[in-house]
Amino acid sequence: MLVSKWGASLAVRLPKELVNELGLKPGDELAIVDASKERLLVEKSERRARALDQLRALNWTLPADYKFDRDEANER
Repeated sequence: MLVSKWGASLAVRLPKELVNELGLKPGDELAIVDASKERLLVEKSERRARALDQLRALNWTLPADYKFDRDEANER
C-alpha cells in the first residue's frame, strides 16, 4: 500500500482484496490491534454497531432519519 498525504495526516488506500475480505464499506471503522516496524494488524471495528445494539436494548429509539456523521459531530 502507498502512504499518501491527506490534509495534515497520512492515509493509505486499502487493496480491493482486503476490502472484500473484511467486508468493508464507506463509513466503516478499522481498529489497530497491533503495530510494529514490520507489520500493522487491523480489524474491522463493530463499536458503532454494538453501541446501537446497547441503545436498542434500553428500548430507547433513535429518530427514523438518524444518521451518525462523525465530521458534523466534530465540527467546532
